[in-house]
Amino acid sequence: MTESDERAAPTLEEVARVAGVSRSTVSRVINDMPGVSKRAKEAVTEAIAALRYVPNQAARSLVTRRTNSIALVVSEQGDRVFGDPFFAGVLRGVSAGMSAGHRQLVLMMGRTDVDDSVANYLCGGHVDGAVVVSLHGHDPLPKRLADAGLPVVVVGRPLGDTAVPYVDSDNMSGSLQAARHLVEIGRRRIATIAGPEDMAVGIDRLTGWRRGMTEAGLKPDLVVHSDFSGKGGAAAMAELLDRDPDIDGVFAAADIIAVGALRTLADKGRRVPEDVAVVGHDDSILATSTTPALTTVRQSVEELGRSATWRLLAQLEGETHLPPSVLLPTELVVRASTLIRP
Repeated sequence: MTESDERAAPTLEEVARVAGVSRSTVSRVINDMPGVSKRAKEAVTEAIAALRYVPNQAARSLVTRRTNSIALVVSEQGDRVFGDPFFAGVLRGVSAGMSAGHRQLVLMMGRTDVDDSVANYLCGGHVDGAVVVSLHGHDPLPKRLADAGLPVVVVGRPLGDTAVPYVDSDNMSGSLQAARHLVEIGRRRIATIAGPEDMAVGIDRLTGWRRGMTEAGLKPDLVVHSDFSGKGGAAAMAELLDRDPDIDGVFAAADIIAVGALRTLADKGRRVPEDVAVVGHDDSILATSTTPALTTVRQSVEELGRSATWRLLAQLEGETHLPPSVLLPTELVVRASTLIRP
């Protein structure tokens, strides 16, 4: 071991001595507090660099009452989180949104509507704020965090009248585009594999599809709900075919659901798109990995994460007149699953 390895880490007092200022002045500079002259700040900054001083985060938190940590809370079990590209996209967006600062990201998973451990941790002063994703039902977590004074932003419209800020895609308009597209290409027995009934995303996408059916004079009666999984999509597609073998169009509430639906259609000998046209939602990596490639409603999943992080950090910085909600646009991307080549 070298002499430098054995040397103790520099202290706040050493920084003060090298900079020629008081210990309290060093503390003010490190914690970005007012009342320090430009000359003193430059001297402290130079001393920190020369000594390679690393501030003690625990001590700093006592002064600033900040942990410099943000939680990303996903209200799902781990196998669901790691199996769905949606959550990876949100995580990338949150990370990108935090890249300009010096905060740490804490990832927490688990059904927050049935487990209090996540709420207890978040309310215990371990993080400065939270971005919450994939809420089910009338989950009390956002209100509990807000009531405890912890800034929180939800990805996806929360159910109920909880007055917490949220960022979402225009799910109803997106599914309406999908329904209209299936009608425009001549499909008349159009079904939907809707998302979970206890999530706003499932409700909103079903609402848009129903509107598309109604305005075309078609019955919105072919509905089966699924969780956001390929297995769920496969089972739902089988149920729909048992109910009506003449189905010629399907809107799946997520690409991962559509993957399962395509598998069932192939097993049943139904050609896509010749016999059944299929539209998904999200435009995830799955949409271009299927055979045929999937027509889908594009939403910017990473932008959901970035926008939610921006909204949270802006609140932490004390910005005022922030929007209570942010709605991001969607667009239809047409691929082979609805195109019949001449």
